[in-house]
Amino acid sequence: MKTIYKIAWTELQTLFYSPVAWLIIVIFAFQAAMIFVGSFSFGGVVESQALRYGNGANMATFRIFSNPLGGLFPAIQGYLYLYIPLLTMGLMSRELSSGSIKLLYSSPVTNAQIILGKFLSMMIYGLALIAILMFFVVFCTFTVKDLDLPAVLTGILGLYLLICAYSAVGLFMSSLTSYQVAAAVLTLAMLAILNYVKVWWQDIELVREITYWLSISGRADGFINGLICSEDLLYFIIVTALFLGLTVVRLQSNRQKSPLTVMLGKYIGVLLLACLLGYISSRPHLMTYYDATDMKTNTLTPNSQEVIAKLEGGLTITTYVNALDEKDLWAGLPVNMKNDQELFRPYMRFKPEIKMKYVYYYDTVTSPSQDKRYPDLNTEQRAKEIMRIHGLDSNMFLKPEEIRAQIDLLPEKNKFVRVLERESGEKTFLRVYNDMGHFPREAEITAAFKRIVMELPKVGFLTGHGERDIKKLGDRDYNSFTLDKSFRYALINQGFDIENVTLDKEVNPEIRILVIAEVRDEMSEVECENLDKYIACGGNLLIMNEPKSAGNIEPLLAKLGVKVVPGTLVRQTENFSPDLILSSPTKEAGEMAYWFENMIKEDQVIVTPGVSGLECSTDKGYQVTPLFLTDSLVWNELETTNFVDDAIELNEEAGEVQQRYATGLALTRKLGDKEQKIMIFGDADCISNGELGMFRQDILANNFNIVMGSFFWMSDEEVPVDVRRPDPLDNQVYMDEKGLATWKVIMMWIIPGLLVIFSILIWIRRRGR
Repeated sequence: MKTIYKIAWTELQTLFYSPVAWLIIVIFAFQAAMIFVGSFSFGGVVESQALRYGNGANMATFRIFSNPLGGLFPAIQGYLYLYIPLLTMGLMSRELSSGSIKLLYSSPVTNAQIILGKFLSMMIYGLALIAILMFFVVFCTFTVKDLDLPAVLTGILGLYLLICAYSAVGLFMSSLTSYQVAAAVLTLAMLAILNYVKVWWQDIELVREITYWLSISGRADGFINGLICSEDLLYFIIVTALFLGLTVVRLQSNRQKSPLTVMLGKYIGVLLLACLLGYISSRPHLMTYYDATDMKTNTLTPNSQEVIAKLEGGLTITTYVNALDEKDLWAGLPVNMKNDQELFRPYMRFKPEIKMKYVYYYDTVTSPSQDKRYPDLNTEQRAKEIMRIHGLDSNMFLKPEEIRAQIDLLPEKNKFVRVLERESGEKTFLRVYNDMGHFPREAEITAAFKRIVMELPKVGFLTGHGERDIKKLGDRDYNSFTLDKSFRYALINQGFDIENVTLDKEVNPEIRILVIAEVRDEMSEVECENLDKYIACGGNLLIMNEPKSAGNIEPLLAKLGVKVVPGTLVRQTENFSPDLILSSPTKEAGEMAYWFENMIKEDQVIVTPGVSGLECSTDKGYQVTPLFLTDSLVWNELETTNFVDDAIELNEEAGEVQQRYATGLALTRKLGDKEQKIMIFGDADCISNGELGMFRQDILANNFNIVMGSFFWMSDEEVPVDVRRPDPLDNQVYMDEKGLATWKVIMMWIIPGLLVIFSILIWIRRRGR
């Protein structure tokens, strides 16, 4: 070890007496300071806090250090590949060009000692760069409230391992040539190869696993985000050892002339050993994880972990990829398969036996674009044309009749879709969505898993009396939040089963929530009896009333102790129709469902275009809770019915009363060991297709939370799955704009300036000697 230390010390002296090493340190310090200060200003935490935005300095640790858009660590990671080749290019090239390598060969020093000594010098130099980053970490411990220090230190570890890996690569490339510039270029080329090797030969399964593992691209991202995975940690160790081993083999071949085949055998042997160790370390069963973040943001929430714990036995996720589904074809192709599987990596952490399977086929899709581009081509011809353009092997795609013999994907419109299937046979679909996120997130994935491990609430929608239709796309209907498979928050994607219900017979006991959305026709006596039986058995209800058809639902509401206020609620307004009423959630509503609580925090309202006020009593045995209330300027209009052409005026003599009205109520009662839950709203349009897609300027409405909050509460909080995390603690910065301006000068100019002066003094001293 003494020999290694001596070589390292000698190399460090040479390194720090050169202007390149000091120049890199100065530039590194300046760039790091510029990025760091930028994360505080220009929309950063200090500026947001000063402007009193809603988020303020929330999640300050992430925003300063880990944010891919402006965070310190991701930006520095992008610069390191430029610095390290300039440092390593002379490690061995200098010895080869000057001839001093012969002195090392003639001395009692082994090849391994030479290489380890020079690599140790780079490790120490890397610590100098890390020391600069640690300055910013220490600064934040005093200026950021409850800084998530373990997560930040994990990011520091990832960057240091990256520096070490880059240094090993540079050391090997430096041993290949006596020209330092050539060594730097070769290092950049090798780093480029290590970045892009993950897309090579992805159509061969075994090779895909190895090349994807070998890629250095994104390897430090987990560390930067506060997650230590054994695969990533071992990757840096193995890759560093790989290039150090290759360098030792290189020196041996120079020191002792060997046949070309022997030398190549050694190179290939070292590479194969590294790939074997990498393949083993990347097996899900052998991976271990440590989430260093305070909020465990890299780990599934407790509710998701609880669902995964119930998934006993094998589980297969089969992805069906249609060549004609051009929007998502790329996602499931072999070249992108490993990236696609990253979506389920958090789940494989807790259930490593999950198997991923991909089925490729072509079948008809609804695509006006393809109809326009290929008007004269049939389904098969279109598919083969797309395969030709993308360079895909047509033999890997099943024909329409072949895929239909396996599974019926027509209800899914032959779109990109996954099937989750347990070893015991339970299965369900997991879809992609027409929004910015597109792919499912934890809530949707966990809901799908939950569907195959337990019986989830079944929702029935009453039909036969002119109610809103869940299968139609019309403005007044309810398809958008029920059966629209392309909508992320549709009930079918959140874990609910949905079916239409008629009352000519008793309600299916599996129905846990019955939705009655505007009864426009009177119910028969038999139907009323069957509905009464459902309610008497403790069935949950969601009743959506409309002022014009209130008479048909009033007998049912009377049995619940609820009365519809006569007339339509109105309010004088400058910009909107007077019957467009805004209602705010009550404090009690926020306590019932966090969806309503979020509305209170964000000052959001619900919009009801034509709504009746609701009054209630407790003489029917129900505990009543107001959910949404209007302001006090609203009254029940009894005389005017045309709110477009006619003016409204409060007429107290006609029975119109101006006051706050409840537009939504919650009723509960105990029936044995079960709690019955009922929600009633004075408007059915508020959750219609048209209203949920409506935007009105200057109105911060969130009607969709009616759906999510109501069904969350009535399903006893089973679904939608609650994947919330605790609020972050690092939500304040102890610094204002004036203090930031002072520190900006210190960090960006004074500290780099001092480093320049110090380096000049070292250089002058060196010249003097």
